[in-house]
Amino acid sequence: MSHSAAAVETLMLGELACWRIRHGDAELVISQQGAQVLSYQRDGQAPLIWLSEQATYQRGQSVRGGVPVCWPWFGDLSRNPPAVQALLAEPSNAPFHGGVRSLDWQLRLLAPDAEGISLEFVCPAPVSAANWPAALELELHIRLDQRLRISLLSHNRGSQPLTISQALHSYFAVSDIRQVEVEGLADCRYIETLDNWQERQQQGALSFTGETDRIYQQLPSRLSIRDSGWQRRVCLESHGSSSAVLWNPWVDKAQRLSGFAADAWQRMLCIETANVWDDCVQLAAGASHNLGVTLWSEPLKAAILLR
Repeated sequence: MSHSAAAVETLMLGELACWRIRHGDAELVISQQGAQVLSYQRDGQAPLIWLSEQATYQRGQSVRGGVPVCWPWFGDLSRNPPAVQALLAEPSNAPFHGGVRSLDWQLRLLAPDAEGISLEFVCPAPVSAANWPAALELELHIRLDQRLRISLLSHNRGSQPLTISQALHSYFAVSDIRQVEVEGLADCRYIETLDNWQERQQQGALSFTGETDRIYQQLPSRLSIRDSGWQRRVCLESHGSSSAVLWNPWVDKAQRLSGFAADAWQRMLCIETANVWDDCVQLAAGASHNLGVTLWSEPLKAAILLR
């Protein structure tokens, strides 16, 4: 295959219809359910996106790993600001992470070109939710070239302002969570959800020694995962976002997660490019918002020893 060639193959993983996309030395697998990126890897390299070895591919259930879409709220709706909770007239039965992960999205565009391949998905309104905010529309744009680019476009087609929270819930593959650190977080505020949602400030790079579940605020556009085990740096360049959720379940919580091996916590790290907490999006009538992240990896530069 030439460097610019693109190939698209349809396949079934369990109950889920998927596309396997190749461009150059890169392979991407996307599920129609949730328009969820399941895996992303370049030939001869470790995966960049982590997919659970025990993932199940069932209708109506989000797959463990990849990049699930959380929208139009993140996590538990009751933990969101009041303006986000106001999306639903009856928020008590709101699905975790908004529910679009379990819907079949429509593939509107699949366009290869000399430099890469572009895909556009449209999310249908969930017909089962009578109180769903019908004015909201959602698209997901994916571009695979020398990097992977994912954008989530929200549109308010109504006449009243709406407030949403959202995330691209990216699971990254790492050699060993105990050998990585996240760069770009120094001096940023974060909410420590594991300690009564207290607000704290990050000192230096973040390394991992236990369960982690933090909401970082006022972030720079560039974060990176420095992985000494695989001698690489995974880079994340975001737009339309100044917040991120960092998550690793560690030993005990991993035992309780579905579709998750007991030792899988060692091999993954979630950095969820988001609009959460103070970073929620206020969509005026007729307005749109573009939340996106571009992903790639680079080898760590060898240390230069001066003698």
